[in-house]
Amino acid sequence: MHFDLIQTLSLAGKPDVANDDRIGCADRHAWVIDGATDLGQPGLLGARGGAAWLSGTAQRAFAGASGSLENICTGVFEQIAQAYQHDRQREPVALWELPRAAFAAVALEGNQLVCAHLADCVVLHRSAEGVRFLTPDPDHKAERAEAAALGPGTGAHGVRTEAVELDRRASRERARAVLGVDAAQSVQDTRYERVPAAPGDDVVLMSDGFAALFDTYQVCDPAAFIRRLHSHGLADLGHTLRTIEHLDDVCLRYPRFKMSDDASAIWLRIAGPLPANQAPR
Repeated sequence: MHFDLIQTLSLAGKPDVANDDRIGCADRHAWVIDGATDLGQPGLLGARGGAAWLSGTAQRAFAGASGSLENICTGVFEQIAQAYQHDRQREPVALWELPRAAFAAVALEGNQLVCAHLADCVVLHRSAEGVRFLTPDPDHKAERAEAAALGPGTGAHGVRTEAVELDRRASRERARAVLGVDAAQSVQDTRYERVPAAPGDDVVLMSDGFAALFDTYQVCDPAAFIRRLHSHGLADLGHTLRTIEHLDDVCLRYPRFKMSDDASAIWLRIAGPLPANQAPR
């Protein structure tokens, strides 16, 4: 079996700021990477910010990889760690300056779909058994509460104030498991899921900015998402996402740290014959 690429979509959170999401696929594996917003000025890794550096480095590593998903991920983590040692210009100011990202990846292994993930990227799988997340259900309740606690409108327009920056830096020091520049830590923290797969299954990988349709804005559940995907495609879902955010541009109805996040998705369909030992007789 292999993946057929159906559609991709990647929207920058702001038209004048670089998009730090990356998505891609090969015949038998695919990935999404969501670089975490930099909390300092470029310098650690040269003129480019850490989020863009990490996303780009991981993108190149995934694109050149092959084999089982666990071996692919281990190789990606090692390439990131080596590139960091080669590219960094100085010691980091503190842990909050280290580049970090969320990621999810999938691969076809025999008659199984394997998913690896760290942090809050999302993978949705539609099979004959129904529609389900292969990653934890999207859940940004804590982040919404933090944004709401800053006061009305702060999420949209005050995210770069000194007080907010200090708070976010402190939070990043205590951050949950993420993709970073420590290969051993990434290997230890990455979680895997295996499910049966068959030709005709749909697989959608999303950054959390796109997955906000589920939990933050409650536009649809997984089954409704797939129905709308089949009838209207990713562009229509992306338009819905941005319309909601622009109508709430001061982040009052949906408290959040910025009006719009980078939002990316890749829609794949499994194709090809089943492995020989799974073919009907």
